[in-house]
Amino acid sequence: MTFSAEDIRIWLHQCAERMIASADELNELDAQLGDGDLGATLEKCAELMLTGLADAADRPSDHFKTCAMACTRASGSSFGTLLAVAFMTAAKETADRDVLLVQEIAPLIGDVNAVLMARGRSNLGDKTALDSLDAIRQAVHDIECPEDLHDLACQAANEAIVAFKMQPNKIGRARMFAEKSIGIVDPGMVAVARMIGSPVG
Repeated sequence: MTFSAEDIRIWLHQCAERMIASADELNELDAQLGDGDLGATLEKCAELMLTGLADAADRPSDHFKTCAMACTRASGSSFGTLLAVAFMTAAKETADRDVLLVQEIAPLIGDVNAVLMARGRSNLGDKTALDSLDAIRQAVHDIECPEDLHDLACQAANEAIVAFKMQPNKIGRARMFAEKSIGIVDPGMVAVARMIGSPVG
């Protein structure tokens, strides 16, 4: 199974729409230990993403680059910056591809995560969005039925949220309230779940 540039454009467009739809939920979650602006940040990124994704492009990397530029313009926040880095990394890693194979999704997530960990000076296990991405990577690594990609990714993202809920945050603003963060879901992890299509609830 392959994903064309148009497939990627449509998927990213849907991600942006989901970011906007989940803005209030993410603001509320972020307010428990942070500034309460994660949803607003992603909403700004998403609005510019939608504008940029209105046009077709020749390669998937073109759309990833468009999203990276949109996030860079929209926000200087830490999460907005990391989102821009994620999209730019995806653009660089797929620069020579006309299509993406389903088997290339997991390695691409791994490449993105490696760059994000270096940029954010974080590690797996810190209770961040990176843990969600790694859970998704593992879930789709040996995928046998491409049609299961979405369901496997959503299941992995949701399971990661639950698995880390009772752990403390070890990085970011929430690390200053490590004990208080135990029992609270990480808003960045929820953001990943919402972006890929896991519904609220």
